[in-house]
Order: sequence, then C-alpha cells, then structure tokens
Amino acid sequence: MIESYIKAGKIVSDIRSEASKMIKDGTLVIDLVEYVESEILKTGAEIAFPCNVSLNEFAAHYTSPANDETLIHAGDMVKLDLGAMVDGYIADSAVTIIANGNISENFTQDEINLHEEIVEASAAGLEAAIATVRAGVELSKVGAAVHEAISEYKLNPIFNLTGHSLEQYNLHAGISIPNYDNHDGYTLEEGQAIAIEPFATNGEGIVNDAPGHYIYSYMANKPFRMKSTQKVLKYIQTNNPYVPFSGRWITDKFGERRGNTALKQLADAMAIYPYAPLREKKDCFVSQKEHTVIVEKEGCIVTTI
Repeated sequence: MIESYIKAGKIVSDIRSEASKMIKDGTLVIDLVEYVESEILKTGAEIAFPCNVSLNEFAAHYTSPANDETLIHAGDMVKLDLGAMVDGYIADSAVTIIANGNISENFTQDEINLHEEIVEASAAGLEAAIATVRAGVELSKVGAAVHEAISEYKLNPIFNLTGHSLEQYNLHAGISIPNYDNHDGYTLEEGQAIAIEPFATNGEGIVNDAPGHYIYSYMANKPFRMKSTQKVLKYIQTNNPYVPFSGRWITDKFGERRGNTALKQLADAMAIYPYAPLREKKDCFVSQKEHTVIVEKEGCIVTTI
C-alpha cells in the first residue's frame, strides 16, 4: 500500500513539474488539462480526478469542457490541481503559478507584489501544516498552523475549504483537514494518508458556488426512459464508479449534444453529483498549495514532494 502511494506521488510530482512550465501567457487551459491527464495515463496510472485549472478568484473545481477557449494571461494566478492512482491509492497535489509573460501590461507592481505574497502564503501554510503532522496530533492543531502561517502575510485562508483523508479508490475518505483551528479533536493515526491543501486569499476567505458544472461523481443507479441517457450512466458506472470524472470525457465519448443532455438528466435525478466551480466571495485572488502525506509516529512522509 505505502509503495503504491509513493509511486503515485512520484508520478504526480513529475507531471506537476512539467505542466507548470506550460503556465504562461497565451496557453489554452484545455491544452494544460489534457496534457496532464494524458501524461498520467501514459505512466500506466489512473486519473484520480479531472485536472483542475482554476484562475485568479476561482479556488477550485474548474476543468475544461469540450472546445474550451479559456486562455491564460500574463500575471494570472493559476492553480494546477492533479491526482493519480496506482492500484487505487491516490496522490493529490496542487501548485499555484503566476503565469509568465509581460505581467506589467495587466497589473501594477503593487498588485504583482500582492499576488506573489498570496502564493507564498499558501506555500507557508502547507509547510507549517506538514511540520505539525504526526500520529496523535489533533486536526485543529494542523488547521491552526495553516491559519497562523497565512495570517503572518496579513491574508486569510479559505475557511470553508479543507484537505481530506485518502483511501483506496476514495478521494474524500471522511476526514476533513481544516485550514484554521476549528476545534476538531480528532487525532491522526499512523499510516493514514491525507491531502493537506491550504488556500490563501486577500479576500474574505469564503468561497461560493459559481455558474456551470464541469466535474461530476457517480452517486446511484437509476432507471431512465431515454436509452442514450441510460447508456451514458452505464459508461460512468463502468469507467468512473469511485472517483470524480470530467463532463468533457463524456462529451468526447458521446458527442456534445447527447453527452450534455445526459449529464443534465443524470444530475437532475441525482444519479451523479455535479460540482460547481468555487469562487472567492469578494472576487479576490486565491492561491493553493497541496501535498499528500502518510502519517508516521514522529512526522510524515510527503509522497508528492
């Protein structure tokens, strides 16, 4: 099990590093997303969830739909979040990159300095959290470490986003890793896998749902009169029964009209769960940094370093 977690982590680390080089002025988000997903598959691993590329005030849950024309511009705060599975054991990691290019065309020097601090703050929060993790530590202590580190930059964590525990074929396995002291007395146990993901912002520190749905999870088998919708559900049950999937994967397989119609019907019937993109409440910039760790007696193993 540990070996599979570590192997998945190395795959994610290598692909994260190469994909980060693509984050520059003029890159299409869909090209970045498809590069990451195809590279994961090339290694023989499975995709743990659709590659998320969330820009600026968007914190999470954006992945490209078919024919996405969203461009990355110089100075954009680009959150790249990816995951791979080896034998069902998951590595989940994220990094925030300020897109290369002529940034001064889009932002003042003061804005550039602020954006760099926001990126540094989430990284500092992650470092502080990892230093806190060991068997027996309370989750509230991990959250407090994140909050304290981010507060030193006079910024806020995202209070209503958390990290999560990981189990085989289970991306969100029931334990939430807070980004502030939420007084959770649950204690971590040796051998647990957790993803720690601090978000930092110059905003209020709350995210709300934005329009659109691009990522889904299978929920339940339900009957449908339309054969095409039943066929899409069968495909999801066969190919993505445990972890989230992209609407783009469905439209690539079944065509945009049929695929989108089926996704809407399935979501309306609660056969699948649609995830909305998450946007900072005040439309302020958000950064994210994430690693997967295995809890040990006196610390942890970082699998995605």
